[in-house]
Amino acid sequence: MAPRCWRWWPWAAWPRTRPPPSESTQSRSRAPVGLNGSAGRPASAKYRSFRQQFSTQEQTPQICVVGSGPAGFYTAQHLLKHHSRAHVDIYEKQLVPFGLVRFGVAPDHPEVKNVINTFTRTAHSDRCAFHGNVVVGRDVTVQELRDAYHAVVLSYGAEDHRGLEIPGEELLGVLSARAFVGWYNGLPENRKLAPDLSCDTAVVLGQGNVALDVARILLTPPEYLEKTDITEAALGALRQSQVKTVWIVGRRGPLQVAFTIKRSLARGSGWWNYCFEQPRRSQGWRRLPAGHRPPAPGASAFSEALSRCCPRQMGGERQASAWQSPDWSLSLVLPTLSPQGVGEATRAVPTGAVEDLPCGLVLSSIGYKSCPIDPSVPFDPKLGVIPNMEGRVVDVPGLYCSGWVKRGPTGVITTTMTDSFVTGQILLQDLKAGLLPSGPRPGYAAIKALLGRRGVWPVSFSDWEKLDAEEVSRGQGAGKPREKLLDPQEMLRLLGR
Repeated sequence: MAPRCWRWWPWAAWPRTRPPPSESTQSRSRAPVGLNGSAGRPASAKYRSFRQQFSTQEQTPQICVVGSGPAGFYTAQHLLKHHSRAHVDIYEKQLVPFGLVRFGVAPDHPEVKNVINTFTRTAHSDRCAFHGNVVVGRDVTVQELRDAYHAVVLSYGAEDHRGLEIPGEELLGVLSARAFVGWYNGLPENRKLAPDLSCDTAVVLGQGNVALDVARILLTPPEYLEKTDITEAALGALRQSQVKTVWIVGRRGPLQVAFTIKRSLARGSGWWNYCFEQPRRSQGWRRLPAGHRPPAPGASAFSEALSRCCPRQMGGERQASAWQSPDWSLSLVLPTLSPQGVGEATRAVPTGAVEDLPCGLVLSSIGYKSCPIDPSVPFDPKLGVIPNMEGRVVDVPGLYCSGWVKRGPTGVITTTMTDSFVTGQILLQDLKAGLLPSGPRPGYAAIKALLGRRGVWPVSFSDWEKLDAEEVSRGQGAGKPREKLLDPQEMLRLLGR
């Protein structure tokens, strides 16, 4: 039986009833009450009184959430759970919901996508509505949303990738890992990417979760992916792939890698086909067959083992350069680095030496970044976030943010859940304190009229469920959980638009 810590996902065990976090638990450095302790069990009398104060109000708060990924749905879930009259509308630019859970989670990690069941229950609430195919900032402005709702929460995530800012970044065969992930996960904007996999060697720049995902997908035998929700186009390309070696390149050493342990484990992918354990310190490390299931090691311990399995970890993303030879192959010029310091304080220092690393494909995986959504919303381009105080957008009353656009593109789904709950709680506190607009607001009725005049066709959650049924039906013939629809125009035709 696999170790519990490898298969346990905290969001699946989140207490059904938990009191609002206290002042001391709203700091980003601490989890909300109920995450690890008994405070997350049955609600106290004080908390029941807190909810009753809302339920006795005659006003129905109209709240808008922009983005239907984990941040958006968790924010909506918290608001609906802790205010008995609140109505939440979720706007999404894609025709389908769930954001990075659908388009970012690797197809060979289906258990992570089980959180979609929780989001679906939220969407089925009679006080929640999903409106897809609506691009906020283009089809409707943030100011128009603010005029129609008592509060607006921006949860649209990180929709772009960080550039390498090195010579040769624009060469053929140099792609962002974000686009590559979108390609094999069926993100409509990446469906025509067509990466060239005819090379023998690929290089991934970065050592976070996305870097490990793309390396694993490149090296996993196609027969292990045939029963996942990977797109048929990507599966066909991977069947013809000639990639046999993937280099992981990072600026720092194995103790500072950013990936989580579970992200690095896979079955049947050869190069990754090993688990590791940390015996007594005096015994050092030993490599074990894939069938062996040792106790889960600590992150730093596992990273040290991984460094012995990986061919090399060297160089720095922003210090590298690339050139293209006449036969269209690539060579990455990497300065070798030497670690200095101990543990987490280790820093990579250039040695002065360089090395050419020939390859045919380079995937840049040095991070995602958020983009400004509307001129009326403040945005910090350096940090790539909306300036905020615990989710309150600075100097814009009634406007909030959650998720990656609030704190930056870091953390996993549980991190986003915690962060979104804090934003939801802050909003409810402002509502209770009378800091939000008083009087009724039209909500979606006003926005629907605007969209109708502008020729925008919103997609409801029931529309998505029709598309979902079509995907599942198409996947059944191939023994897959679904075959994702890739073309927005085809989706609209299936919905009779």
